[in-house]
Amino acid sequence: MADEHEPRTSWTFLTQHARVLLMISRDPQVRVRDLAAACGLTERAVQAVITDLESAGYLTRTRHGRRNHYRVARHTHFRHPAEAQHEISGFLEMFADLSPPTGTDGTPDGRPDDRHGHRHDRDRDY
Repeated sequence: MADEHEPRTSWTFLTQHARVLLMISRDPQVRVRDLAAACGLTERAVQAVITDLESAGYLTRTRHGRRNHYRVARHTHFRHPAEAQHEISGFLEMFADLSPPTGTDGTPDGRPDDRHGHRHDRDRDY
């Protein structure tokens, strides 16, 4: 008999589109490769999500040399009629200070830095 604590399915509250948009809002110059790694998607899937978000007016993409620079349209509204009266800016702000998944932030021990790249005393080993 299956463990009662195991989920029946592997679903999450945030969609791939929401996760990619959040990461782009945190770092407008993020690479597709880094988005894919952090979101657990293929680069092709991330490209498709970015295209969807751009087509729907949630972000714009401009080329700066060899890199893309993204701009999130924070005052656009949610797509579903149940939330359509709300701008996405509140959603983005709610998740703005979350750290990236463990081990993907570039710190030697995988502990998250704050949004500005600084470690806090509570995170230091003494």
